[in-house]
Amino acid sequence: MPYKPQPEPGKTVYQPDVQITRLGDKIGDPAKAADFPDHILRFRNDRWDQSVGLDHLNADEWLSHFGRFEPLPDNLDPPLALRYHGHQFRNYNPEIGDGRGFLFAQLRDDRQRLMDLGTKGSGTTPWSRTGDGRLTLKGAVREILATEMLEALGVNTSKTFSVVETGEKLSRGDEPSPTRSAVMTRLSHSHIRIGTFQRIAYEKNEPLMLQLVEYCLKHYYGGVQTDDPPSELFAHVAREAAKLAGAYMTAGFVHGVLNTDNINITGESFDYGPWRFTPYWEPGFTAAYFDHEGLYCFARQPEALHWNLAQFASALRLVAESDPLVATLEAFPKAYGTAFTEHFCWRLGVESEGFEKDRDLVVAAEKGLVKKTIEIDRFFFDWGRMENLANPEDDAPEFSEFRTLMASRARTRQPVSAYWQKPTPCSMHIEEVESIWAAIATNDDWTLLSQKIQDIRDMSTGLRDG
Repeated sequence: MPYKPQPEPGKTVYQPDVQITRLGDKIGDPAKAADFPDHILRFRNDRWDQSVGLDHLNADEWLSHFGRFEPLPDNLDPPLALRYHGHQFRNYNPEIGDGRGFLFAQLRDDRQRLMDLGTKGSGTTPWSRTGDGRLTLKGAVREILATEMLEALGVNTSKTFSVVETGEKLSRGDEPSPTRSAVMTRLSHSHIRIGTFQRIAYEKNEPLMLQLVEYCLKHYYGGVQTDDPPSELFAHVAREAAKLAGAYMTAGFVHGVLNTDNINITGESFDYGPWRFTPYWEPGFTAAYFDHEGLYCFARQPEALHWNLAQFASALRLVAESDPLVATLEAFPKAYGTAFTEHFCWRLGVESEGFEKDRDLVVAAEKGLVKKTIEIDRFFFDWGRMENLANPEDDAPEFSEFRTLMASRARTRQPVSAYWQKPTPCSMHIEEVESIWAAIATNDDWTLLSQKIQDIRDMSTGLRDG
């Protein structure tokens, strides 16, 4: 069926629902937030706070919960630093876990989904090793920009829920130091990762593995429907991972650190590291400065997610037969291709006509885009607001085949919103990210960030409603 973006957040009342503790004491460890010297609210997600019934909190109440981490009513007390392992750049690491964050609360949203509020930069935990458990303010600002942009582009992503500056000076090797500090809270549909299952498989804990499989099916996929729950869960996760890979490609997004400990079992993207958006359709474009081999470059992201799914299947072999897991893995390339082409059509604003025809359209577009005569965002913007697809203004020869295929397509939206009347598309390239941060770092000027968030949300309206 054609791709549809996540519904806009609705309003609900606060509904605490702590479920993670039912998995016992091996899923995580009690944690405590650091005692920060200052608490300055820098970002509050005024779209998504209502979706979990927290929009009624005043400024002081907000800081008490998301700066000092006083427990929310009838919720986790203390928070839990979750345990997991993971392949990091395909090297297995059994020494990781929530090292600078914890699961702070669980609650229901306006669609009655079980949601997690998790932190980053909240201080040391039993899994911090030699780290200080802190987050730079720049890192928090970057995640605001990433999550807002990805949400607008129809990518399943966590939501940056809150950012509080904490008044500490941090030393980091990858940015000028000392630098400002912050604590961030994410709103996510689960913090259970592939790496969570890997740890349980490593410990050969079959009862906990079966319990976690049932937990995930119950709370994220509507309950157990077959007599083979592990394979059932794997099929769900593979389907969502295929959608995520397709959405990344259409968005021109490069995650940077697609390790198994960064892959959520609901297919919701999070924890972006040194992310970037590639300006042009450049297959080898790499985000992370330390990804010397280009393992997670733009074009290899579907492969990376497929490889991570294979590690998930390997972990599930503790309690499952291999044949259904292998069948799901083998079906991934087709599932990804379908997801990619459907998402591509959605961003263009045209009807999907089935995989074969959609593939021809996308391939024709890629042939033109790879010439790097037009940026990705400009391409989608120009075609998205074109009044007559059969007689486009653009006559660039590299898109001749694409123009022919587009002429017969029906529109799914009319470009009538204010976004389509602007002279240039909304983009998120590294130069602008650095400019936004420079204004904050140099002059404590947050106006560029606020304006960018508004521009992104205007784009979201244009892509969603026309």
